[in-house]
Amino acid sequence: MFKKIAILLCVTVMVISISGILMADDRKTILVVESYHAEYAWDASYKSGLEDMLGKNYKLEYFEMDTKRVPKDQHQQRADMAWEKYQQLNPSLVILGDDAALKFLGPRFAETTTPVVYLGINNNPRNYFKDMEHLPKNITGVLERPLLLRSIANIKEIISGMKSILVLFDNDTTAEVVKQEVFHNKTSMLNVMGINVELKMIGDYKTWQETVLSLKGKYDACVVGLYHTLKDSNNKPVNSEEVITWTSQNIGIPNFAFWDFAVGSDKTIGGFIIYGKDMGMQAADLVVQILEIGTPIENLHPKFSDKGQFLFSRSQLKKWNITLPDKIEQSAKYLE
Repeated sequence: MFKKIAILLCVTVMVISISGILMADDRKTILVVESYHAEYAWDASYKSGLEDMLGKNYKLEYFEMDTKRVPKDQHQQRADMAWEKYQQLNPSLVILGDDAALKFLGPRFAETTTPVVYLGINNNPRNYFKDMEHLPKNITGVLERPLLLRSIANIKEIISGMKSILVLFDNDTTAEVVKQEVFHNKTSMLNVMGINVELKMIGDYKTWQETVLSLKGKYDACVVGLYHTLKDSNNKPVNSEEVITWTSQNIGIPNFAFWDFAVGSDKTIGGFIIYGKDMGMQAADLVVQILEIGTPIENLHPKFSDKGQFLFSRSQLKKWNITLPDKIEQSAKYLE
């Protein structure tokens, strides 16, 4: 009798296990093509937003184009590999993370009926579909805009008497877009809220270091943008954590940030920043509307990710002897 019950229980457990596997296999597949790589803090952040909202009901597959580390002449090859994975998976929907993925793969997907949601796009998406008057009917997404002017306005409140500020970037796609759309292809914007704002785009680590060491006396503050494509003397990528730590240790003026991954005790002070996770969640919301509600993509206009949040490092505030204005302090989040 007990033996029969034991056998019955085993069979029941097996049936439940098999059913669970089958249910997991029945989940729709979503392919996420990352312009960058899994270890990059921005990717990890927006992927956490995707996983939180989609991971339970969908099978998320990832492909890393790795364009911040591989040479530019290999970007097309990486895109071709991503396309091969798409063909193998035949997913229900594709998410394109950041500009490189949309640039190299967007026109290909425009010729398919696969729903596509992009995120983290700094450029005007139409620039990647030059032969089309409008975006393809199967593509929509979330645009990313560094909150530069709002950041400068807030930094002006933090740094009393500020007259000049430098915005420091590497020379990758995002920096080019900032130069075109915010600085109108110039390297300076005079008299922005009474502040002289300048932009420097740097490609190699040595020049970056020389620039950082020369800032004191020239500017009252600096905003460190992106620094992930800097190359060493052998034209090899420099570890981004090394860059931001060295910059923090050697910069002679208060240094702020646009993105959450650049804030910390050995990084920047912080500021009015963009969270990658928010970007991922906004993209996931579009996915839900497409796959679950059935909203036609042509009815889903692109979103702007302009939701910022004050984030500061307590250690950095102490280092620079900065006391935040009450209205900023009360609404901010803090790291050590």
